[in-house]
Amino acid sequence: MQHEVVAALIVRVGKILLGQRSAERVFYPDVWDMFGGHVEPGEQLQQTLVRELEEELGITPTQWTFLETLTVDLPSPPEEPPDLLIVHIYRVTDWTGTPVNMQPEEHSTIGWFALEEAVKLRLADAMYPELFARYRLPPP
Repeated sequence: MQHEVVAALIVRVGKILLGQRSAERVFYPDVWDMFGGHVEPGEQLQQTLVRELEEELGITPTQWTFLETLTVDLPSPPEEPPDLLIVHIYRVTDWTGTPVNMQPEEHSTIGWFALEEAVKLRLADAMYPELFARYRLPPP
């Protein structure tokens, strides 16, 4: 099975906004992750980006750049082919509103982190430190 999602690397003044996924989540529980979610049928990727950030953070992105698409194998039983997670990553650099944790059932907390702080967190994917370093805005 294939899961297609959009993820937002939200940056401002050299810091990255991340959410700690709820410990009750089935996939990637209790780790820090970018915001985003599943692409709905018939939805364009940028529509998903806007919808998810409005739902999860109460912000409307106004400036973003597509960065890259990653394909990740999800854990599955040995006798089954792995599920694929296709992640379209955007760097969001401007928005209207103030980020607030609108869905505490998804994220137990949110926070802004300098790169040096973010890479020390328990992250959803081992490649995030490299991704964050490559795409964040320069420090102030």
